[in-house]
Amino acid sequence: MTLITVDAERSYSISLTNSWYTQLAALFAGRARVAVIVSKGFSPDLTGLRGLDSELHVFEVPDGEDAKNIETLNKVWNWLGAAGFTRSDLIVGIGGGAITDLAGFAAASWLRGVDWIAVPTSLAGMVDAAVGGKTGINSDYGKNLIGAFHSPTAVLIDTNFLQTLSDRDFSAGMAEVLKCGFIADPKILALAADHSVASLRKNSDVMAELIHRAVSVKAAVVSLDFKESFAREALNYGHTLGHAIEIYAKYQLRHGEAVAIGLVYAAELAAYRGLITDAELDLHRSLLSAYQLPITFDRQAWQKLVPLLALDKKARGTTIRFVALNGIGSTIRLEDLTSAELDAAYERISS
Repeated sequence: MTLITVDAERSYSISLTNSWYTQLAALFAGRARVAVIVSKGFSPDLTGLRGLDSELHVFEVPDGEDAKNIETLNKVWNWLGAAGFTRSDLIVGIGGGAITDLAGFAAASWLRGVDWIAVPTSLAGMVDAAVGGKTGINSDYGKNLIGAFHSPTAVLIDTNFLQTLSDRDFSAGMAEVLKCGFIADPKILALAADHSVASLRKNSDVMAELIHRAVSVKAAVVSLDFKESFAREALNYGHTLGHAIEIYAKYQLRHGEAVAIGLVYAAELAAYRGLITDAELDLHRSLLSAYQLPITFDRQAWQKLVPLLALDKKARGTTIRFVALNGIGSTIRLEDLTSAELDAAYERISS
């Protein structure tokens, strides 16, 4: 077992383990009630947990982004209320990033904050959503616009869950892994360049190293800037356009697929400004393509995407702000982009 520590509003450990079940059971100690939130399409065997001293409640919610809305959250609140949950009880989210986002926000909002644990089962959840304490739901106007900063008490990452993923979901998660390489750890890019989806799925040691490196990048940034005042914005590399595409596509694209397009778009902006070389831009395209991720988007969508960019969490007033690279492993903010630059960069990724 490997531990990575995050020092946010409270300190907690991220465990890279092959025995999430045993560790989770140990964390139930002293809890009168435990709520486990899972998606209806995922049913982990929790039989052993029912025999513990804690009163176990399992709440099933819709799968994926369909769970991240006020209607589902209200159901969770009502379930917690009916079960008599108090501030000393525990919420556990077992599933992909959408489930841990929802579970974390339910914990942040119930009684103004109860403890929670994340057990991510998708690659994107392991390296991104479940780490860092950003919890939330979507609104009609954008993704993750409603939420709270509320760190878990523990994150349990078991790479055995990766075997349950389709190649598409595995690839989507790799977008977040590669993002960490672009912004902070070039070794991630080197390791990824030597492999493919197929070879990584057979090489648990390399996969474990990639996850450890990506999680370490996020843990370091979150420890420095928990509430995203500036430094943490680097983790949103590729997400400004990516989130807009997710909304436009009504979440028919995986989060990582939309982020992959956003990464190439942000790289185009940086290349135009002379911040990265053509070779570094090409590295974005080649690596993301090698992992079966999209790097272009519909030309006709641009005029509907522009107003969605203005709702990005990094926007300030009327200024749309982008995280960009100033070379591999170094990030800056672009806050003075012209409409002509935005249009031209999108044209270069259009299909």
